[in-house]
Amino acid sequence: MKRRVVVTGIGLITPLGIGTEQTWNALINGQSGIGPITRFDASDQASQIAAEVKDFDPEVWFEKKQAKNLDAFVQYAVAAADIAWKNSGLSINEENVDRVGVITGCGMGGLPTIEEYHGVMMNKGPRKITPFFIPRVIPNMPSGHISMRIGCKGPNLTQTTACAAGTHAVGEAFRHIAYGDCDVAITGGTESVICPLAVGGFSAMKALSTRNDDPTTASRPFDRDRDGFVISEGAGMMVFEELEAAKRRGATIYAEIIGYGQSSDAYHIAAPPENGEGAARCMAAALRDARLNPEDIDYINAHGTSTPLNDKCETLAIKTVFGAHAHQLAVSSTKSMTGHMLGAAGGIEAAFTVLALHHGIIPPTANLHNPDPDCDLDYVPLTARETRFETAMSNSFGFGGTNGVVIFRRYA
Repeated sequence: MKRRVVVTGIGLITPLGIGTEQTWNALINGQSGIGPITRFDASDQASQIAAEVKDFDPEVWFEKKQAKNLDAFVQYAVAAADIAWKNSGLSINEENVDRVGVITGCGMGGLPTIEEYHGVMMNKGPRKITPFFIPRVIPNMPSGHISMRIGCKGPNLTQTTACAAGTHAVGEAFRHIAYGDCDVAITGGTESVICPLAVGGFSAMKALSTRNDDPTTASRPFDRDRDGFVISEGAGMMVFEELEAAKRRGATIYAEIIGYGQSSDAYHIAAPPENGEGAARCMAAALRDARLNPEDIDYINAHGTSTPLNDKCETLAIKTVFGAHAHQLAVSSTKSMTGHMLGAAGGIEAAFTVLALHHGIIPPTANLHNPDPDCDLDYVPLTARETRFETAMSNSFGFGGTNGVVIFRRYA
């Protein structure tokens, strides 16, 4: 029999703020974290905007020498995990040390470091490459550094499934606890690839918004005038815990995770099928895992990337799964404010979904001024909605046709 799993800690490092409270307050007030790219000279790029993490001081979490040898995606992950762990009130001891796991998601790893040291090698030769190069770039380093930071010796995994990575990590952490592989898991997603190669690569695919003259309105999911996603960065981590153990120690319980679904489109390297059938199968799988009917879902945190194809396909998929109930659901895309954090998105958006349940506030879809006729659901336009609701879903769909969906329930 599956054990019940609850969320007892949350930590966020995002373009909306450093820490969970700052990020959440900005989100529900419809604030945008998007602006001109400052990390490099983007004047020759088609897309010159991004959602950058601001005011992050690595030396709050690391000694100066250590910070120098950690890529930003690792720094953000460790910081978010540290916030979540402290928020949970847990500590490591001899009894639980090998029952606490770390399962994170990351899409692209240390691409800025790869870019930097390619230049070093070409200009100065291979002997000038730092011995920290490989440990800086491989995608599993956030899980490794989090486990070393906290001292946990349970399962240690990383999901690298493009933009579904964070959601897959969250789902796998849920299952690890539900089936007894560990009792506690630190889980979520992280990403930081705002660099010339990534921006240029996504631009070459025509995936990014080019609304360079008005960055804060560039990410506009489900809007008729959307023209692509805005690249972003950050990390979102949660602490999952077996329910009875959390109750025994009097933990604050934010929500319960009750379902996880996966699917493959088997269709295209970067585009979803136009009828959204892969996403629909994934949502249906999560509902089956949670033993819920479609009408039991109250809110969906959509993948909602602001690309012309994704938003239309996701809308069709929701209609396929939920039928008439699709028009009773609240659906919103927080990417309208955060931009698209790629492999981190699912972890951060799962945390947003948990906070929405806990606080009884559904975040809005910002910039939705001219709804696309093909996107005709209730997307909570422009303004957050205060409402007590019971059950919510978070969707993530990635390049390669990989899909992940998780379902949470309000805990009372």
